[in-house]
Amino acid sequence: KGPNKVGYKGILQPFSDAIKLFSKEQVFPIYSNYISYYFSPIISFILSLMLWMLIPYYFNMISFNLGILFFLCCTSMGVYTVMVAGWSSNSNYSLLGGLRAVAQTISYEVSLALIMLSSIILIMDFNMMKFFIYQDLIWFFFLMMPLSMCWISSSLA
Repeated sequence: KGPNKVGYKGILQPFSDAIKLFSKEQVFPIYSNYISYYFSPIISFILSLMLWMLIPYYFNMISFNLGILFFLCCTSMGVYTVMVAGWSSNSNYSLLGGLRAVAQTISYEVSLALIMLSSIILIMDFNMMKFFIYQDLIWFFFLMMPLSMCWISSSLA
Protein backbone atom coordinates (compact mmCIF):
# COMPACT_ATOMS: atom_id res chain seq x y z
CA LYS A 1 0.00 0.00 0.00
CA GLY A 2 1.04 3.58 -0.56
CA PRO A 3 2.30 5.91 2.16
CA ASN A 4 -1.09 7.58 2.56
CA LYS A 5 -3.08 4.31 2.79
CA VAL A 6 -1.58 2.77 5.95
CA GLY A 7 -3.71 3.87 8.89
CA TYR A 8 -5.49 7.20 9.04
CA LYS A 9 -3.76 9.59 6.59
CA GLY A 10 -0.55 7.55 6.72
CA ILE A 11 0.08 7.82 10.47
CA LEU A 12 1.08 4.15 10.72
CA GLN A 13 3.52 4.35 7.77
CA PRO A 14 6.70 4.79 9.91
CA PHE A 15 5.77 1.70 11.92
CA SER A 16 5.15 -0.22 8.70
CA ASP A 17 8.56 0.86 7.42
CA ALA A 18 10.20 -0.22 10.69
CA ILE A 19 8.60 -3.68 10.52
CA LYS A 20 9.75 -4.01 6.91
CA LEU A 21 13.28 -2.89 7.83
CA PHE A 22 13.67 -5.37 10.68
CA SER A 23 12.17 -8.28 8.73
CA LYS A 24 14.52 -7.91 5.74
CA GLU A 25 17.42 -10.28 5.22
CA GLN A 26 20.69 -8.90 6.55
CA VAL A 27 23.42 -8.54 3.92
CA PHE A 28 27.05 -9.11 4.98
CA PRO A 29 29.75 -7.83 2.62
CA ILE A 30 32.36 -10.57 2.38
CA TYR A 31 35.58 -8.67 3.05
CA SER A 32 34.27 -5.84 5.22
CA ASN A 33 35.14 -4.94 8.79
CA TYR A 34 31.80 -5.83 10.35
CA ILE A 35 31.99 -3.76 13.53
CA SER A 36 32.98 -0.47 11.93
CA TYR A 37 30.75 -1.16 8.90
CA TYR A 38 27.61 -1.44 11.02
CA PHE A 39 28.43 1.01 13.81
CA SER A 40 29.46 4.02 11.73
CA PRO A 41 25.84 4.84 10.70
CA ILE A 42 24.75 4.34 14.31
CA ILE A 43 27.39 6.76 15.58
CA SER A 44 26.40 9.25 12.88
CA PHE A 45 22.78 8.98 14.01
CA ILE A 46 23.79 9.53 17.64
CA LEU A 47 25.77 12.64 16.66
CA SER A 48 22.79 14.06 14.80
CA LEU A 49 20.53 13.38 17.79
CA MET A 50 22.96 15.19 20.10
CA LEU A 51 22.36 18.41 18.14
CA TRP A 52 18.68 18.40 19.16
CA MET A 53 19.53 19.44 22.70
CA LEU A 54 20.80 22.79 21.41
CA ILE A 55 17.49 23.92 19.93
CA PRO A 56 15.91 26.56 22.20
CA TYR A 57 12.28 25.56 22.76
CA TYR A 58 9.72 27.63 24.64
CA PHE A 59 8.96 24.81 27.07
CA ASN A 60 12.56 23.63 27.54
CA MET A 61 14.77 26.64 28.11
CA ILE A 62 18.15 24.95 28.50
CA SER A 63 20.93 27.49 28.47
CA PHE A 64 24.09 25.83 27.18
CA ASN A 65 26.81 28.50 27.28
CA LEU A 66 29.01 27.02 24.54
CA GLY A 67 26.20 25.73 22.33
CA ILE A 68 27.59 26.98 19.04
CA LEU A 69 30.99 25.42 19.67
CA PHE A 70 29.22 22.17 20.55
CA PHE A 71 27.27 22.43 17.29
CA LEU A 72 30.44 22.93 15.25
CA CYS A 73 32.19 20.03 17.01
CA CYS A 74 29.30 17.60 16.51
CA THR A 75 28.87 18.48 12.86
CA SER A 76 32.60 18.11 12.21
CA MET A 77 32.62 14.68 13.91
CA GLY A 78 30.14 13.48 11.28
CA VAL A 79 32.98 13.58 8.75
CA TYR A 80 34.74 10.73 10.53
CA THR A 81 31.70 8.46 10.39
CA VAL A 82 31.46 8.95 6.62
CA MET A 83 35.16 8.21 6.24
CA VAL A 84 34.94 5.06 8.38
CA ALA A 85 31.84 3.88 6.50
CA GLY A 86 33.70 4.19 3.19
CA TRP A 87 36.85 2.55 4.51
CA SER A 88 35.26 -0.37 6.34
CA SER A 89 33.71 -2.05 3.30
CA ASN A 90 37.19 -2.78 1.88
CA SER A 91 36.19 -1.65 -1.57
CA ASN A 92 38.24 0.89 -3.47
CA TYR A 93 35.17 2.53 -4.99
CA SER A 94 33.42 3.04 -1.67
CA LEU A 95 36.66 4.35 -0.16
CA LEU A 96 37.01 6.89 -2.97
CA GLY A 97 33.34 7.85 -2.60
CA GLY A 98 33.78 8.29 1.15
CA LEU A 99 36.88 10.45 0.69
CA ARG A 100 35.07 12.58 -1.88
CA ALA A 101 32.13 13.04 0.49
CA VAL A 102 34.53 13.96 3.31
CA ALA A 103 36.31 16.57 1.16
CA GLN A 104 33.01 18.10 0.06
CA THR A 105 31.62 18.16 3.60
CA ILE A 106 34.72 19.81 5.03
CA SER A 107 34.79 22.48 2.32
CA TYR A 108 31.18 23.47 2.96
CA GLU A 109 31.57 23.27 6.74
CA VAL A 110 34.32 25.88 6.62
CA SER A 111 32.16 28.38 4.76
CA LEU A 112 29.17 27.72 7.01
CA ALA A 113 31.30 28.11 10.14
CA LEU A 114 32.71 31.44 8.92
CA ILE A 115 29.22 32.73 8.17
CA MET A 116 28.06 31.59 11.60
CA LEU A 117 31.03 33.31 13.24
CA SER A 118 29.98 36.59 11.65
CA SER A 119 26.63 36.35 13.42
CA ILE A 120 28.43 35.43 16.65
CA ILE A 121 30.26 38.75 16.39
CA LEU A 122 26.88 40.51 16.53
CA ILE A 123 25.86 38.97 19.86
CA MET A 124 29.35 38.35 21.32
CA ASP A 125 28.33 35.02 22.89
CA PHE A 126 28.23 31.31 22.01
CA ASN A 127 24.88 30.71 23.69
CA MET A 128 22.01 29.59 21.44
CA MET A 129 19.48 31.23 23.76
CA LYS A 130 21.13 34.57 23.06
CA PHE A 131 20.50 33.95 19.36
CA PHE A 132 16.88 33.31 20.26
CA ILE A 133 16.61 36.50 22.34
CA TYR A 134 18.53 38.83 20.01
CA GLN A 135 16.36 37.91 17.04
CA ASP A 136 13.16 38.97 18.76
CA LEU A 137 12.82 42.28 16.90
CA ILE A 138 14.64 41.57 13.63
CA TRP A 139 15.99 38.28 12.35
CA PHE A 140 19.66 37.99 11.47
CA PHE A 141 18.50 36.66 8.11
CA PHE A 142 17.25 40.14 7.16
CA LEU A 143 19.97 42.01 9.03
CA MET A 144 22.75 40.26 7.10
CA MET A 145 21.05 39.59 3.77
CA PRO A 146 24.15 38.91 1.60
CA LEU A 147 25.53 36.47 4.16
CA SER A 148 22.11 34.86 4.43
CA MET A 149 22.12 34.18 0.70
CA CYS A 150 25.61 32.66 1.05
CA TRP A 151 24.31 30.51 3.94
CA ILE A 152 21.38 29.25 1.89
CA SER A 153 23.53 28.41 -1.13
CA SER A 154 26.10 26.58 1.05
CA SER A 155 23.38 24.73 2.92
CA LEU A 156 21.74 23.56 -0.28
CA ALA A 157 25.05 22.44 -1.73
